[in-house]
This record gives sequence, structure tokens and C-alpha cells, in this order.
Amino acid sequence: MLDQGAPPQNPGQTAVSASPGIGARLMRRKPVERLVAEGGHGEGGALRRSLGLWQLTMISIGATLGTGIFVVLGEAVPKAGPAVTLAFVAAGLTALFSALSYAELAGTIPVSGSSYSYAYATMGELIAWICGWCMILEYGVSVAAVAVGWGEYLNELLDGTMGVTIPAALSAPPGDGGVFNLPALLVVLLAMAFLLGGARESARANTVMVIVKIGALVLFCAIGVQGFRSGNYENFMPLGMAGVSAAGATLFFSYIGFDAASTAGEEAKDAQRDLPRAIMLSLVIVTALYVLVAAVAVGARPWENFTDSEAALAQIMREVTGQTFWGTLLAFCAVIAIASVVLTVLYGQTRVLFAMSRDGLVPKVFAKVHPKTGTPRANTLIVSLFCGVLAAAIPLGQLADATSIGTLFAFALVNVAVVVLRRTRPDMPRTFRVPLSPLLPALGLGFCLWMMGSLPAVTWLVFGVWMAAGLVFYFGYGHRRSRLAPSEK
Repeated sequence: MLDQGAPPQNPGQTAVSASPGIGARLMRRKPVERLVAEGGHGEGGALRRSLGLWQLTMISIGATLGTGIFVVLGEAVPKAGPAVTLAFVAAGLTALFSALSYAELAGTIPVSGSSYSYAYATMGELIAWICGWCMILEYGVSVAAVAVGWGEYLNELLDGTMGVTIPAALSAPPGDGGVFNLPALLVVLLAMAFLLGGARESARANTVMVIVKIGALVLFCAIGVQGFRSGNYENFMPLGMAGVSAAGATLFFSYIGFDAASTAGEEAKDAQRDLPRAIMLSLVIVTALYVLVAAVAVGARPWENFTDSEAALAQIMREVTGQTFWGTLLAFCAVIAIASVVLTVLYGQTRVLFAMSRDGLVPKVFAKVHPKTGTPRANTLIVSLFCGVLAAAIPLGQLADATSIGTLFAFALVNVAVVVLRRTRPDMPRTFRVPLSPLLPALGLGFCLWMMGSLPAVTWLVFGVWMAAGLVFYFGYGHRRSRLAPSEK
């Protein structure tokens, strides 16, 4: 049927379908007003707005702080030597430029989908899907990667307190000398239990764990500096800028958590005001601690002696003091600290899938909200079990690099999205604006591409396979079930 008021057809003209072509359907955008209006609503219930600035900042710090220092530092030092401190700065700058873009978009479009929703509003459905698929890689795989490191520190703790360790067959994945990483699975299931209780309850638990981890890192610096040897910095850049770049790409994995606050957009009390503040505040705190701890660690131990240890800080504490107590104490704090990373990143993953499901691009089960707890319970169960099995079966190094490339790609799209929204919707109210736009978003895009180019070929191969699988899923399922599709028929 023709719309009323449409111009009459010429005599003899054959009616044609107004259905848009494939290109138009792939580029269909979801209006910002619709994104915001749907905020919090799911299948059978709604998310609860219970998080303030303090809780949002703690979520970002909880998802970020600990991953690079407690887990990945031992992987990065052999790549850059003492210049690992520069690698942290380079990764931090890359995160900073992207964080500015995140802060503007989070204040303008305060929804759970984070960069997926930002891309949907600015660049169309296909790009949004690609971004969301990268975020599944970013969050889901990083949960698994951090869980692997948690098992290393749990063994350090057990060894220091009871003189026993979990057998290698049950504490390492295949390829790392084990059969099944049981501790990694257990910490994911523990985080799942907290999330099923509700967002506010999970935020409280996370806040306690964040305070413990900050205290642990300050304690490490106070003790580790006593073993500082300036000679460890004499050959500052033994592997050149290529080593710094390679280490920075790996360490970027350490910064992915700052955007976790943006996935809480539909559970924040005042999202437009608090989300930008939480994102920027958490990144500043985390970067300062990362650089400080890395500088002390390399000063206290020759860089050649790190040898891919996931529990490097606890070992350094033992070496400096000559006692097992301090290393055991740090291991205890690390067990708590890394658990908070698992908790908050797992939270972010479930909320991204919640937004994608509400749009029809993934099955409806991910958008179902339990009426009593106000949480996507089925979503949380499915994601937790998937991440737990992944953590139990795949080595840490492969997980960290795969996470980094997915994160960098998503961040690159966010830097583009903020410029597009400025051009297409300049009238929209913004509680935070990226300074010197489009220069800083362009720098953010450039840094992301540089970091991606520094990752090994095998990581690109994994990324290519992952993206191909995502496109197959989109065209086979999401494209036809998109909630935007019926309005165009």
C-alpha cells in the first residue's frame, strides 16, 4: 500500500517494491533516541538503576587493574626488557585517546551496549555487528585469560601457606603441561555466583576487592624498591622499538577494563553525568599504578629472569625479602584482585550480549531479565560456562593476544563513531566532549592500528577466523532477525 500523500504513479507505471536493497539494510542505523528509550528493558523485566559514580569507577578499576601487572607482566618483559615501562605508557596513551571518545559517547548514549551501540547509532548495523563480535572476543576471552593467571597465584598461595600445589594436570591447560585448568574454571563460576545475585551486590563485592588490590600493589612497591638495582636498567631497550611495540600490543590487554563502566549505562543512577567521569578517573589511576609497579619490578629483578612467569610479583617479593611471608601475602591479595577482574569483565560481556539480543542480532535468551534479581540470569549462566571452559582449555599467551586485537579493533571503531556523531548530530547534548576533535580521535585510531600491526601473524589468523565466523552468524541469523528489519518491510 502506498503512503497517503505519496505522488500518484504515472499511467501505466508498474508498482515496485519499496524494500531497500542489501546495501541499505546493512547500513541501517538505530536512532539514538530509540537506543536510550529502550535502556534497561529486557525480555520479561528491566535492569535496576543502582550504581553511582563510586561504584562505576570501581567497576572500571576492577576490570582493569591487575590484569597487566599480576598476570601479563611476565609475558611482556621478555619482549621489551626494562623498556616495558615505555610499553605501558604507549599502551596507556592508546587507551587514553580511545577513553576520551568512550567518555563522550557514554555520556551521549548511556546504554549497555557500549561501543556496539555507539557503532549502531553512527555507522550502521553491519559495522555494529562487527564491533559487537569483537567485544565478545574482547570480554569473553579476557575473562578466560585472567582466570588462567588466577590459578598461578592460587598455587603460589597454597605453596606458601600449606606447602602444597595443585597438580600440573589440573592447574594448566593442554599445551602448557596440563590436561584441564580447574582453578580457572572455579574463579569464573565464583564470579558467576556474585553476578546472579544482582548488580548492586556484585558492585559491593568488587569494591572490597579493588581496595585490596590497590593495597597489594602499594605494598609491592614499598618492599620491591628495597631490592632496586640501577644496573638492571643499563641496557634499557635491548630489543629496540620493535620490542616496545610488541610488548605494548600485549600490554594493551591490561587496559581493556576501563570501558567496563560504559556497559553499565542502563544500571547507572545518573549515567550521562557519571559514566564519563568514571571512565577517565579509572584510567588515570590504573596507568599511574601500572607504570610505577613495572618500574619497581624491573629494577628489582633483571629482565632476563622474568621468563613468562604469571606470578612474577610474588616471586620478586620473596627474592627481595628472603622470606616467604611477603610473597604469600601478595599472592593472597592477587587471588582476590584477579577475581575482581573476572567478575567485572564477565559483567561487561553479559551486558553487551544483552543489548545485542534486545536488537534481535543474537538469540532472545540473552535479553531475558529475572524479575526478582533484575539480572539477565540465563545470559550470565551461558557466558560463564563458556568462558570457564575456555579458560580451562587454552594457554594464557594465546588468549591475551586474541583479546588485544579484538579490543583494539573495537576501540578504533569508537574513535570513528565519535567523529561521525559530531557531524551527523551536532545538536545533541553532550556531558563530555573530546577536546581537539577530530585530531585526538584520529590519533586514537592511529595508535590502535599501530598496536594491531605489532601483533604476531598467528593472532591475525585467529582474528580472521573469528571475524569470518561472526559474519556467517550475522548473515545466517542476525541480519534476518534484526528488530530494525520489520519497519523497513
